[in-house]
Amino acid sequence: MRAMESPSRFFGPRPITDVAAELGLADAEVDLYGKTKAKIALSALSRPAKGKGRLILVTAINPTPAGEGKTTTSIGLAMGMRRLGKNAVLALREPSLGPVFGVKGGGTGGGKASLTPADDINLHFTGDIHAITTAHNLLSALIDNAIYFRDKVGDEQGGAGEIDPRQVTWGRAMDMNDRFLRNCIVGLGGKAHGKSREDRFDITAASEVMAILAMASSYEDLEARLSRIVIGSTYEGTAVTAGMIGAAPAMTAVLRDALKPNLVQTLEGGPAIVHAGPFGNIAHGCNSVLATQLAMKLGDYAITEGGFGFDLGGEKFLNIKTRVAGVWPRAVVLVATLRALKMHGGAPVKEAGNPNAAALEKGLPHLEKHIENAGIYGLPAIVAINVFPHDTEEELKLVESAAKKLGATMARCEGFAKGGEGATELAKTVCEIVDATDANPPKPRYVYDLADAPEEKIRKLAKKIYGADGVVFSGSSEKDLKRIKDLGYEKLPICMAKTQLSLTDDPKIVGRPKDFTVTVREVRLSAGAGFLVPLTGDMMTMPGLPKVPASRNIKLLPNGTIKGLMQND
Repeated sequence: MRAMESPSRFFGPRPITDVAAELGLADAEVDLYGKTKAKIALSALSRPAKGKGRLILVTAINPTPAGEGKTTTSIGLAMGMRRLGKNAVLALREPSLGPVFGVKGGGTGGGKASLTPADDINLHFTGDIHAITTAHNLLSALIDNAIYFRDKVGDEQGGAGEIDPRQVTWGRAMDMNDRFLRNCIVGLGGKAHGKSREDRFDITAASEVMAILAMASSYEDLEARLSRIVIGSTYEGTAVTAGMIGAAPAMTAVLRDALKPNLVQTLEGGPAIVHAGPFGNIAHGCNSVLATQLAMKLGDYAITEGGFGFDLGGEKFLNIKTRVAGVWPRAVVLVATLRALKMHGGAPVKEAGNPNAAALEKGLPHLEKHIENAGIYGLPAIVAINVFPHDTEEELKLVESAAKKLGATMARCEGFAKGGEGATELAKTVCEIVDATDANPPKPRYVYDLADAPEEKIRKLAKKIYGADGVVFSGSSEKDLKRIKDLGYEKLPICMAKTQLSLTDDPKIVGRPKDFTVTVREVRLSAGAGFLVPLTGDMMTMPGLPKVPASRNIKLLPNGTIKGLMQND
């Protein structure tokens, strides 16, 4: 492919082949999915680095239910950098159909700070999430098949036993919000139709297969991780893995193309690598290791995000993903909105968009906690205010003054309304701070050591990041932890499943609460992904639809255009 001109010259969508050419990708490294989408061959990871690879983590304060525009701000930031002539590459997650049809709508940014082709990305894209769902359910089917035929599965010591259907911990998956599938019974209808047992469905974004795809570094690593999935135990109490029932090779084959990162673009023609989509509240909330490494290799600035607030996706990015990927960011961009800060100051969600300086001031301690958390990791924080049309100058200046007092820099972002032009202030601010770290980049600083006991890791997260007094472990979670220790997985990192709406495990508690504890009711082992998942509060791994789902507003027009996928569309 021919070399492209300066990225600052391009402010509109263009053929995906031109986007690939600007990144320096060869024809053999790009698999086209039509004119607007492509997959990048894994061989591209072996090429010498083209860019300086300054990694920027975009995260947020705890949001309102509608979200605060973290993806919109990430896209706007990349657009703004390109307006300044910078070589910026986005590395973002793939949207799940659950939120698309549920509460939040599409996950490709918003307004003029969006990815294209948004309809494709929000729906079936290149088929990655469908492949993950299929691989997950292939394993589910093979488990029940082994139970049906009473297969004897062997452990590493040569022992063999039948899978105990009462001890199966692997459920089924679907990329949709459906509360009616949280608990179900399979195998009804008599002996010919299987052995009846209790089961569950998780949304695909919470599947361990999704997390494994996001963590895998190669096909070999992918298969090895899939093999390590613990699906249950035998009647004798021996742990059974996907590898022991021969599932991993076929699952890997299903995921062959899904492991390749996807290349799309912003509305202004900038490159965006969009790959993997684990949720930030019930999974680790980060795009794939491969996508982030590619963005760092190809760009001078690699912009990525952690799902929901800094206490969730941001924390997991820093304590889990960076350990696997061998990377560390130069700075944290902390997205906030006036409405979310007012919500944390006690304003009702439906009224939080109205001017209310008193509620805004009461919500500032919440922002303070997230800025402090950036300091725990040794990272400079830039507060990016995602500006809404109804925001007042008085209230914007109030936040700017508060951020300055807290040791952070604030910049406004109007990417939604103005695209890259509305994000140049944020882009300049981020570039100045990040460039200043070239001589001495921040070093990794984790909240816990992997050698810490699982209970201690959870306590450190709760106390340091949430501000809790302590953690209460239910009897069930204590049994889970004992089992995990007996299996030798106690040194894995922690992936907390917690509400995104609060620093606590109670979504109704806003602001910066004090004198609270976090309750862990269950701990799941994700041996393939490489972490432990403590479930807190009432967190579910299968969300439900709201009373009025976003799907009510989605329709196909006679000209083939889909309307209503995004909020306010």
